[in-house]
Amino acid sequence: MAKKTNSLPWQDLLQSGNRIFIGSHAAAPQALLADLMAHAKNLHDIELVQMMVLGDNPWVEPGLNDLFKVNALFIGGDQVRQAVAEGRADYTPCFMSEIPSLFKQEVLPLDAALVMVSPPDELGYCSLGVSVDVVSAAVRSAKKVIAQINPLMPRTSGYTFIHQSQIHAFIEAKQALPQLDAPKLDAVTERIGQYVSMLVEDGATLQLGIGKIPEAVLRYLGNHKDLGIHSEVISDGVMELVRKGVINNSKKSFHPGKTVTSFCMGSQAIYDFVHNNQHVEFYPSEYVNSPTNIARNDQMVAINSAIEVDLTGQVVSDSIGHKFYSGIGGQVDFSRGASMSKGGKPIIALPSTAKDGSVSRIVPQISEGAGVVTSRGHVHYVVTEFGVASLRGKSIRERALELIRVAHPKFRKALLEQVRQHYWVPHYQKDYPKDVPELGNLGVKTLKIAGEEFDLRPLNPADERRLQEFFYSHTKETLLLRYNHHPKQMSREKSCTLVSVDQSRDLALCIVKQKGSILEIQAVGRYYLNDADQSCEVAFVTREKHQGKGMAKRLLLEMIEIARVRQLHRMLAYVRADNKPMQKVFEKAGFKRLRSGDPDEVFLELLLQPVEKQPQ
Repeated sequence: MAKKTNSLPWQDLLQSGNRIFIGSHAAAPQALLADLMAHAKNLHDIELVQMMVLGDNPWVEPGLNDLFKVNALFIGGDQVRQAVAEGRADYTPCFMSEIPSLFKQEVLPLDAALVMVSPPDELGYCSLGVSVDVVSAAVRSAKKVIAQINPLMPRTSGYTFIHQSQIHAFIEAKQALPQLDAPKLDAVTERIGQYVSMLVEDGATLQLGIGKIPEAVLRYLGNHKDLGIHSEVISDGVMELVRKGVINNSKKSFHPGKTVTSFCMGSQAIYDFVHNNQHVEFYPSEYVNSPTNIARNDQMVAINSAIEVDLTGQVVSDSIGHKFYSGIGGQVDFSRGASMSKGGKPIIALPSTAKDGSVSRIVPQISEGAGVVTSRGHVHYVVTEFGVASLRGKSIRERALELIRVAHPKFRKALLEQVRQHYWVPHYQKDYPKDVPELGNLGVKTLKIAGEEFDLRPLNPADERRLQEFFYSHTKETLLLRYNHHPKQMSREKSCTLVSVDQSRDLALCIVKQKGSILEIQAVGRYYLNDADQSCEVAFVTREKHQGKGMAKRLLLEMIEIARVRQLHRMLAYVRADNKPMQKVFEKAGFKRLRSGDPDEVFLELLLQPVEKQPQ
């Protein structure tokens, strides 16, 4: 092992005014930094460059202002956040994939790197352990490398090693790695996890962060198969799915068979899991976070969070107004990489509200002082506890309607009113999306019909163009059977009227086929409420290629159940006399024929509530 220069204390390798990098995440060399703070002597004005550091950050406290000033490339923890807010520390925004080049190209030249490593092996190689990320570039770019050799640091596989000859000074100090408590999940977070898991297909490769939403997503992936990991960070949730065989990396197109990451954080169990684990490989951030490398994974799903999203799809994730909160990190790297991946899906997942539900996180425009981290062009999906907004290929107006749909219901009306001021929606777009609670917590049901999977869900205002396409797909025969004449046009205004439904009163359901951002309506069923006698009139239309497969039956049964829950008295249907297939659908559901005054029309009725016996 390299010896201390001239037997002097290692601090003598430093000078006032130096720029020093300190190890990241769970690998900050706390003993080394404590030794520096205790024996700094006449050192002052040292710039400490750091990423997030898990655990205490005492070097950022006001009493050490003369010795240190922190330059955070990612803000982590209240101590650093407060110091940045008070001007005692700086925040430098940058993509995770590009931070290494700041060191290598001497945009931020490093005089020293203070890092934590494992003891050397028989060949003299130490491992950077649980945090390779930007630490790898720092130790290869800094003029001096000073290490804390920690026997509790795991030896990890991949590009994690530094030879003892590259270390200029060291101390040996045993230090338990800081642990991250498992987050406590609430109902909102779990619902978000369920929705995101529905976007993940078997065989996909995942990137997830740390926190409640990633853990909730992992919890709902237990029934998936052959998932892979290419992620800047892994946690206990990933480890559990590896042990269950859900994550086996067998279908990965880049590094098949390997979990690829750049750092890990969590309990002691995850640190034990990665120790000498040949199946988990750690690589530097410039490799893991390279959008080009990310895109080499087919079906790459990138799952990140945000502070707020505006109605055009712009994502704010590093600041709350003027107050900087975290950093850019790898969100843009992975959003871009996933969008370039074959079958990839960049996802932003966040609760619909903040401050105990008093503030919407889906906003008409971003807050004053807030900065856009991920552009409106990068995001394909935004997920809240109220559903999935699909943005790819959508106009600004369609995006606004999609995002209003997943906003909290109490803010939807105001969001539509506010967005109208900017002419993103036309005058005839009057109604905001409403949920159908009778469809269950998720508001969508997966159906298997003739060997294919479809979704049954409410129609909503964002379906305007899709419904118009659905209309123009029909043959003249279908239009005649549905409308009893040959309508020639379905204007956008008319289509808007048909999808802007007060679902608490009337009902409009559809069966859709969706693959990624491609959506096609296959069938639509409606009922219109008659207040006078609490009855409703039912109608259906199905795309020709699916007629006779049972879609109308599934829609009808769902609508009957909802009408019963809403305590309607009866359902009515008027069917052309020559539409025998539709008559059978109604009759099999229990509808009875009644006398009709029109020989060309069949009138059917289903009683929903027991008929009260008249007193004798």
